[in-house]
Amino acid sequence: MKRIQAELREAKKRPINLEDAPELSPEALKEFAHLAAERDRKKKRQVVTLRLAPGDVAKYKSLGKGYTGIMADVLRYAVDNPEILSQVRQ
Repeated sequence: MKRIQAELREAKKRPINLEDAPELSPEALKEFAHLAAERDRKKKRQVVTLRLAPGDVAKYKSLGKGYTGIMADVLRYAVDNPEILSQVRQ
């Protein structure tokens, strides 16, 4: 991640030469718009309220920045694996 961020900083220092870029057809522009809309749709998250035991929250917080994303990944993994859900008490 740090390497990519460093490369982005370096790329921002270089001038952009649009003369070398080909003209985009209306079809290509439409496809780019579709891809951007799809990307944005996938990135959206729904905010929910969840009650958790303080000890469980402390464990996740101990993982550092981004712990809520880790929580989301754990929930996604559990719901995508029926054998895990069958072990949860009803």
